[in-house]
Amino acid sequence: MHLTDVLAARRRIEPYVWRTPLVDSPWLSACAGATVRLKLESLQVTHSFKARGAVNAAVALVARASAGGDRARSLVTASAGNHGRALAYAAERLDLRLVVFTPRGAPRAKLDHITHHGADLRAEAATYEEAERLAKAYAAAERVTYVSPYSHPDVVAGAATVALEILEDWPEVDTILTSVGGGGLVSGVAMAAKAMSNRVEVIGVEAEASPAFSTSLRAGAITEVHVGPTIADGLAGNMDPETITFDFVQRFVDRVVLASERAIEDAVRDLVTREHLVAEGAGATAVAWLAGGPGLGLEGQNVAVVISGSNIDAARLAALLSN
Repeated sequence: MHLTDVLAARRRIEPYVWRTPLVDSPWLSACAGATVRLKLESLQVTHSFKARGAVNAAVALVARASAGGDRARSLVTASAGNHGRALAYAAERLDLRLVVFTPRGAPRAKLDHITHHGADLRAEAATYEEAERLAKAYAAAERVTYVSPYSHPDVVAGAATVALEILEDWPEVDTILTSVGGGGLVSGVAMAAKAMSNRVEVIGVEAEASPAFSTSLRAGAITEVHVGPTIADGLAGNMDPETITFDFVQRFVDRVVLASERAIEDAVRDLVTREHLVAEGAGATAVAWLAGGPGLGLEGQNVAVVISGSNIDAARLAALLSN
């Protein structure tokens, strides 16, 4: 994948997604001893960055099918919730049929919108990994296209458009922080950022409860990990053993660090009370690590943090705020 793929993705998705704001955070600037700005993908359509990659993959699929004289009709995906919602949004606008496999316990804030957009929701898996297996089996049995939430070139290229906007709005940025689940966002951001400016550092932040990349990078190969319960449900789960994102992370991401469960919960709460911003656990994970500064090696830098989503159930947010 090259920067030209990212620029093509931006042209494809422009009619369907929003250019999100990059805003100052005095609170996090004080925490880290840096100048910190927040990239508010929490305000994106479908309320997560996933809209970028899902729309790009769907539009590109339709275009390729049309060029071959066919009509793309059906898709299937697996999702912890945000990608499923985003792909359902894209499918609705492009008149595609979509089946979405998710864990049974995925947040209603995500699942309800999947059905609202007209997709066939199969919330029957015990874990994200099982949802992925079910979706792939369905794709093979029904001969429909499987669109991974992270291991797909068009999904990664769409996510990379986040970096284009950050670098255009703030050419002086030194470091970009993103959360890490399957690696689609951090892969795209890192690839695009390095292509635009070699001096920009990219840091990925995983939930301590699901350290798939941290463990695999140390081992030098994709390694299965135990996944514990986490408020960052969008990040939980092991990687597809054949994912394209592991190689991207090895090549382009400067480091992957961990945020504790307590720090993620505090970050969700602090974003509301200090910044008046709603973020889900996965959306606040990069903030959770940064709020633990100073001493992170970012003092005096210009730091952009991607708030990747805001699809948190109201009851869960209320419980966090009441603690």
